[in-house]
Amino acid sequence: MVGMATRRIQRTEESRRLLVTAAAELFAEKGYRQTSFIDIAERAGISRGSIPWHFGNKLGLLEAVLDERVHGMLAGIAASEGERPGDPLDQVMGFIRLPVTRLFITLLAEAVEVDSPIREHYARLHAALRQAVLARIPAQALSPGTTPEAFTVLMIGAIIGVHVQWRVAPEAVDLDAVRDAMRALLPADLGRA
Repeated sequence: MVGMATRRIQRTEESRRLLVTAAAELFAEKGYRQTSFIDIAERAGISRGSIPWHFGNKLGLLEAVLDERVHGMLAGIAASEGERPGDPLDQVMGFIRLPVTRLFITLLAEAVEVDSPIREHYARLHAALRQAVLARIPAQALSPGTTPEAFTVLMIGAIIGVHVQWRVAPEAVDLDAVRDAMRALLPADLGRA
């Protein structure tokens, strides 16, 4: 009996993993609104009825995709080879280069629409990102009159902009040169925090 329960749990986890992977790929390729349960089920090779069973609805699936991708990317960045460990600019450029980050650019285009069903989810994602960056900024490293909150918004905006430009025209954007330029512009206490 224990063996059957274990196999059932493993099948359930595998189905969930396949659905999240398929949804992430399709959301990146087609966008959230243009991706249907049928598309996801066909890509995953699983019944479309499994999607609401695992995630409740499409927004639940999106949350699972974002959670899984954010955690996976952070782990991938930490394990990158050939980069100085702990250097946040190397980590950012490593993050941008990961194939799965295309998902965030595709979803961003939809999230800026006022009536977008993913707007709130993306707002929470950006809030969490701001909090993570803000925690690394020593206020004393900034120019007088610059708040850590404003500086955080500026940095994230610059990084998103670099990411979009590189996705659109990778041959025109040298990420290593951009990293070096950002490092030169940052206060010394922030360039290698």
